[in-house]
Amino acid sequence: MTMSKTRSEGSLPVVSLPLPVDVTAPAVARQAVRATLRGLGLDEAGVDDVLLATSELVTNAFEHGERPDRLEAEYAEGRLTLRVFDSGSERPKLKEPSPAAARSRGLQLVHALSDDWGHELCAGGKYVWAVFSLPGRGG
Repeated sequence: MTMSKTRSEGSLPVVSLPLPVDVTAPAVARQAVRATLRGLGLDEAGVDDVLLATSELVTNAFEHGERPDRLEAEYAEGRLTLRVFDSGSERPKLKEPSPAAARSRGLQLVHALSDDWGHELCAGGKYVWAVFSLPGRGG
């Protein structure tokens, strides 16, 4: 797995990571996001919510998309945007899980942990995105 980076005006590099099409995808994504956040000088203790949301977004793409494709992470103006691309066209649905259900809480967690989230259709499928305000760099 290799990560590529491109620089947008006024932001730090966009990290783009191809995702494996197996159950290791959430762990691979978390590791990449963790490394990106460390590179921003953010304390690991302050990014647990971002890492949990990363796992949930990638797991959702793995289980409900047709094929996970890639993760993008972009930091600009104190906000981190995560995008998880998959080849499916089915739009994600925020469901209210039954209290007895062992699963189906992923998007509920993303909704609760992020400042905002949503999805966009794109060439080859869709991406689900989430935005997080992050504490100051070097803190």
